[in-house]
Amino acid sequence: MSFLDSEFFQPLYEALESGHPDEIQTAASSYNAADLADFIEYTGAEDDAKGLALLQSLPADQQAKVFGYIEPDMQKILARLIPKGALAGIVTDMSADERADFFNLLDENQQHALFQSLASREREDLLRLASFEEGTAGAIMTSDYAVVSSGMTVASALSLLRNTAPDKETIYQAYVVDKSHKLLGAISLRNLIISAPGALVDSLMATGLVFTRTDTEQEEVARLISRYDLLALPIVDDDERLVGIVTYDDAMDVAEAEATEDMHKGATVGRLDTSFKTASPFSLYRSRVQWLVILVFGNIFTGAGIAYFEQTISAHIALLFFMPLLVASAGNAGAQSATLMIRGMATGDVTTRDWGMLLGKDILVATGLGLTMALAVMVIGLFRASPAIAMVVSITMVTVVLMGSVIGMLLPFLLDKLKFDPATASTPLITTIADVSGVLIYFSIATAVLGLG
Repeated sequence: MSFLDSEFFQPLYEALESGHPDEIQTAASSYNAADLADFIEYTGAEDDAKGLALLQSLPADQQAKVFGYIEPDMQKILARLIPKGALAGIVTDMSADERADFFNLLDENQQHALFQSLASREREDLLRLASFEEGTAGAIMTSDYAVVSSGMTVASALSLLRNTAPDKETIYQAYVVDKSHKLLGAISLRNLIISAPGALVDSLMATGLVFTRTDTEQEEVARLISRYDLLALPIVDDDERLVGIVTYDDAMDVAEAEATEDMHKGATVGRLDTSFKTASPFSLYRSRVQWLVILVFGNIFTGAGIAYFEQTISAHIALLFFMPLLVASAGNAGAQSATLMIRGMATGDVTTRDWGMLLGKDILVATGLGLTMALAVMVIGLFRASPAIAMVVSITMVTVVLMGSVIGMLLPFLLDKLKFDPATASTPLITTIADVSGVLIYFSIATAVLGLG
């Protein structure tokens, strides 16, 4: 039984069956906003009216909170069903960054209709946030941050925060700015509470803050927040004026999205504009077919290599027994090296300047791995064939493991130099290269050792 069919949501199902808004609201009050969003998403696939009824029965502030958790595809569906005025109310109560993300989902006509329904303050904020390039700090930041002015006393700062707190995403840390709104420092709510009311915030604020600019890539923003254990990262413009913050929960969303994208690339799956569950068969087909076709043509060279060494294979048919084992070992070794390298580059632990040192280390490790695997396969060769073939298989094992590891390590570096995403050095791509190279190496060594040249 699935999560949404379980007893967990039974009170909500019963309330929706009754059709009474008060009962629905009472039942919904015992659920977290994220759980309500899940319920709307899954039931919406079967019955849009049920999800809409639940959303419209919630208090105004709760509607915005739940709507922010709903996946983009379902947000677009609900946007067509919710009356224009009600939708404007939901969007107004959403956080600034979620409002901008939702606005960018809509088509031009929907954007125009929604824009006309918003107050001037929300319009200006929306236009500014929606104007930043996708994938940058500006596109994921929020303007709902707590700020106090230089020269304020603690008492004045606390009074200001008390009045503005309901509209801010976080007030655990307030940013101190000058008259030009340039970022000077930050002060924690804890320090404000325990300090003397007459003390100046300038004497209490922390300086030397970690911050970044609006055009910084979102992956770097997430990395900075993780590295320095920040609740929020201030974002400034070219004149170092504070324009927004990126909170840790948004950074977690970015990290999850980037990890998902890298996993897809690692399996040669193209970008999906929606989740796997809601993606159409055609979009799934389109995301997978390109690389599969390319790899089909790549594997033709494997067949051509086998055909070229037909005489060697005919003379020693036992060689075919070991071929899958050897080429798979090359591909596996390459995939391991590539995975370690791609992850190291993604976390910033490895840069292109490290390639020389890492190449030497990888050759040493791969040689050790190859020799260990060669000893194991030599026993099989002696048992299954002859000492000569066992020697061929052993020499080939060391060579292809070394070759696969070096390819797996160098390919991400090469792609990075060519301004491609290193994650494109995927397991299927490396495996295909290793297959072709492994076949050629194997039968070349066999031909030389067995005297069939």
